Amino acid sequence: MRARLVNTAAKGRRLEHRSRQLLEAAGYTVLRAAASKGDFDLVGYSAAGWGLVQGKASRPPGPMERRALAEAPCPPACARLIHVWKPRARLPEVVEL
Repeated sequence: MRARLVNTAAKGRRLEHRSRQLLEAAGYTVLRAAASKGDFDLVGYSAAGWGLVQGKASRPPGPMERRALAEAPCPPACARLIHVWKPRARLPEVVEL
């Protein structure tokens, strides 16, 4: 039996879309930073404030990446979030920085 190859770009895009749907359901207008090498994958805004989301598959970011995300420029009333999608999970584990 051959191991199944995973297209990591497609997997990441699929998980970003799932995170986007969650933010939109919470009342945010969401922009996806497609093919961006910036700090966050999704930017959401609403009357309540801003949300910056970094999506991860299976495990949270390491200490260096977490520090970079925590120090990234952010507007006032902004939440920095990491969505960690465990395999087969319906909802992400949300870590706020």
